[in-house]
Order: sequence, then C-alpha cells, then structure tokens
Amino acid sequence: MQVQGRKGIFAFTRHELALIAITVVWGGTFLIVQKAMTVSGPAFFVGIRFLAAGAVTCILFHKGMRGFTHREIFGGIAIGFTLAIGYGLQTYGLQTITSSQSAFLTALYVPIVPLLQWLVLGRLPRLMSWVGIVLAFAGLVLLSGPDAGTISLSVGEIATILCAVAVAAEIILIGRLANDVDSRRITAVQLLSGGVFSLMAMPITGESVPDFSWIWLIAALGMGVASSIIQFTMNWAQKEVSPTRATVIYAGEPVWAGIFGRIAGERLPGLALLGAALIVLGVIASEMQPPKSMRKSDGEKA
Repeated sequence: MQVQGRKGIFAFTRHELALIAITVVWGGTFLIVQKAMTVSGPAFFVGIRFLAAGAVTCILFHKGMRGFTHREIFGGIAIGFTLAIGYGLQTYGLQTITSSQSAFLTALYVPIVPLLQWLVLGRLPRLMSWVGIVLAFAGLVLLSGPDAGTISLSVGEIATILCAVAVAAEIILIGRLANDVDSRRITAVQLLSGGVFSLMAMPITGESVPDFSWIWLIAALGMGVASSIIQFTMNWAQKEVSPTRATVIYAGEPVWAGIFGRIAGERLPGLALLGAALIVLGVIASEMQPPKSMRKSDGEKA
C-alpha cells in the first residue's frame, strides 16, 4: 500500500508513528512483568491484568457495548482462552529467563503462524515464510540455553516458545473472525474471558492469591491500561498501514525490550545477540512478499 504524503523512506505517517509508539511501550512491558513476578504468581497477575484491560475497554467504548452476537461472544471466549494460555506461559517464563530473551522468543509467533495454518488449514507456506522460519529457528538455537549456541532449552524458554504458539493461534482466530464482528465488543469479551480463564487456572497450577503489594497491583493495572490502548491503536492504525509495513514496525518490539533490559543490567552474550537479530530478520522475512513475477508463477494474485 502506498501511503500518501510520504516524502522519503525515513518519513512516517501519524498512523505509523502511533504504531512505533506502542511498540516502544510494548517492549517495556516485559521488564515490568518480570519485576511483578517477584511478588505475584503468573496466573493471578495475568488474570488481574486482563480484567483491568477488559474494564478499560468497556469504559472507553461503552456506547458500542450493545447488541453482542453469538460469534462475538463465543469467538471472543475462544480468543480469550488463547490469551490466557499465551500470556500465562510468557509470564511464567519470565520468572526464570531475562525480559530480553522472553521478548525475542515471543516474537517467534510470526513465523509460527504459517506453520499452524499449514497444519490446521492445509495452506502451504509461501517461499518467504519458509525463509523466515529457517532464520527464526537458527536464531532460536543461538539465543536459547544457558550457553548461547546450544539446543538445551530451560523450562522458562520452553514455556515462552509455547507462548508464541498460543499467540500464533490467537492471530489465526482473530483473522478468521475479523470481518464478521465488531472489534470493540470482541476485544472486550476476549480480554475479560482471558482474565477469568487465568484466575480459574490458579487452583490447577497450585497458585494462591499473593499477599497485597503495590508492585503487583500497580503493574497489573498499568499493564491492563496499556493492553487496552495498544489494542485500540493497532485497530485504528492498521486501517491505513499495510500488514507488511506494520509487521516490520512490530519487529522492533523485542529490540526495544532488549534495550530496556540492557538499561536494567541484563547482558546477552554475543551469539545470543546474533540469534536475536536472526529472529527479527525471520519476523520481517515471514511477512515479505516475493517479487510480482514469482507470485504470478505460483498462481497468486498480483
């Protein structure tokens, strides 16, 4: 999509600047959640976070919270279930791995999406999707393990990779429902149901309600507000920004997380930094379109 008014490669529209801004905020959330895990369990924290996000969404869009359809309710609940699993696993992983590792491993959801579509829907990934998958896997090998370059995965890293699978499933569900639902109502349903599912998981995981702490309360409420604003901004901005360009912008999210982690004292070895770079390249490559001549030869629309 050609955006009108662009004067050069480094010029950005206000929609793109909005996406860049939320990407910076998004990158900072990993470190905040990691700090909150020192005083709270993952299921409780994620539950409070999403209930707060759902409440903020209902307040912001209260005029649109009428006339729920069955598709919005049941589709929102299904998406909320993947949210609870994904963020629960990510938050669990943050108890044992750095926020930088978590951010880059979570970014694996982009190349995982075409793999899930192939396994579930029978859609063979495009050439660039395979390139992204190979780059991301190479980056994973370099980034993971106590010593970068080994294939030994810690429990926290495995949980975060499974989180990326859950996020990929969430994206596929959203894509299948997007054209048949009101984005405000289904967002509210998925956030509220995600919070409820997370709290329901506490007895299963043996997690108890933590002692009161301003740390987990402020972090959960702040993350809730951030989640609501981020979701609204994405829905608004991506009406004018192409999916490919948006994905390139989103690829900066783990980079920002790495920067914040570095400021906080986290240090990744050289091979791990190379692995992080390969994952970002894999994310970008997964969404790139092949040359028009190749798309035509593959029977795709130009």
